[in-house]
Amino acid sequence: MGNSYSLCLDRGAILSVPYLIDGHNLIPKVPGISLGDLDDEIRLVQLLQEFCRIKQKRVEVFFDNAPPGGSSTRTFGSVVARFVRQGKTADRAIQEKLSRLGGEARNWTVVSSDREIQANARAARAKIMRSEAFARQLASMGTDSAQDMSEEGLTASSQSVEEWMEIFGIDPLDEDE
Repeated sequence: MGNSYSLCLDRGAILSVPYLIDGHNLIPKVPGISLGDLDDEIRLVQLLQEFCRIKQKRVEVFFDNAPPGGSSTRTFGSVVARFVRQGKTADRAIQEKLSRLGGEARNWTVVSSDREIQANARAARAKIMRSEAFARQLASMGTDSAQDMSEEGLTASSQSVEEWMEIFGIDPLDEDE
C-alpha cells in the first residue's frame, strides 16, 4: 500500500483520502478563529482533531513561522501539526511533501485557497479543496463547530497546554506579563 496514510484500517473503519492543510490559509476562513489570536493554531488543531474523529480522516496541517529553535512536528491523534522554520514557508513544505508522496499524492486532498499551492497540488495529481469549503465542513460538524467553541471557550488538558507552551518556547514559570 505504500504510505501509511493510504486506506488505513483503524478499529474497522477505513481512513481514506487524508488531508494536507495550509493552516494559516485556513484559519481566517473558520468562524471564531483569527490569525491575531494567540491560540489560533491550538484552536485549529483541536477542531481538526474533532473533524478526524467524526469523519474518520487523517490530517497533516502546516504552519509558517515556527517559534525560535527551528521546525517541529507534533502528533495529536490523527492530526500531525508541522511548524515550519522561519526562512521557509508552509507553502514550500506542502510542495515538498507532495513531491515525496510521488504517485501517492493522488490519494491526498490539499486544503488551501492559495493558487500556487493549488497549482502544485494539481501538478502532483492531488485533490484540491478551497479553504472556504473545508471551513464550511468544520462548521457543519454540529455542536463542536468553531463558533460554538468560540462562544463556550476551550478547555485543554494541562498536558496539552504544556506541549503547546513547549512548541512556542514559553516558560510556564515566567510571569513577565
